[in-house]
Amino acid sequence: MSSESSDFSSSHPLEAEGPEAEQAKGDRAPRSRLISRVLTPAVKLWLRSQVEHIEDLQIEIASGDRQILSGYLPRIVLAARKAIYQGIHLSQIAMTGENIRVNLGQVLRGKPLQLLEPIPVTAELTLQEADFNASLQTPLFANAVIDFLTDWLGSTDAIGEEVTTEGPLNLQNLQVKLLPDALILSSQIRSASGEAVPLIIRTGLSGQGRYLRFEKPSWLPHLNAQRGIPLRELDGYVLDLGETVVIEDLTLSSECLHCQGHLTVLPG
Repeated sequence: MSSESSDFSSSHPLEAEGPEAEQAKGDRAPRSRLISRVLTPAVKLWLRSQVEHIEDLQIEIASGDRQILSGYLPRIVLAARKAIYQGIHLSQIAMTGENIRVNLGQVLRGKPLQLLEPIPVTAELTLQEADFNASLQTPLFANAVIDFLTDWLGSTDAIGEEVTTEGPLNLQNLQVKLLPDALILSSQIRSASGEAVPLIIRTGLSGQGRYLRFEKPSWLPHLNAQRGIPLRELDGYVLDLGETVVIEDLTLSSECLHCQGHLTVLPG
């Protein structure tokens, strides 16, 4: 199961000694206990229920006394490694959620934490090459690639051979290779004669708003080819990530894809 580290440490400025200082510490103690003993475990349990795997989960909850008691959390910051969310493998994640309302009264009675309203979240994600290839092994992403290639192969002769698109597309050795400013999607596909035909597409990738966009894709004769045949029909092709996602920055390198943006986490 996932491993978790302790919460972010909280530091406070030096305080004067005396009755007033002791009173301030006493006022803060219930809040600290409520966060450490109730809220943090409840949030971690809820997060684990949303993902298939997560490691080194760290959480910082910022809230005042009255806000906590009303179930309002102004800000939660989290960081983790090796998360798997809906089949997506992520090497690193860092998120900040704001204006969070939860069912604190029920949590205090031992019920699971629930979101009462949508949460705006600022997110920073890192996917390594191994993350892409692990994600492609899941039915969700393998089927998405198959659907995309089936539509495209039915309207192009870029392969130069007749490829059957009747029935399910049989892809073998589906892989992604990361390059500076581009990625390569490679596989083998059966031609109409039954022979294995290499399928290799190199493309840049950009993100804007809810869309991922192909930039100057080309068909490669082999993985190490420096030049390919431009696939003009795919240039500008967009993948819609949904209305809850906003991409602000996306960077591809030979080591990883790094993405920053916003998303909305919905109750339920």
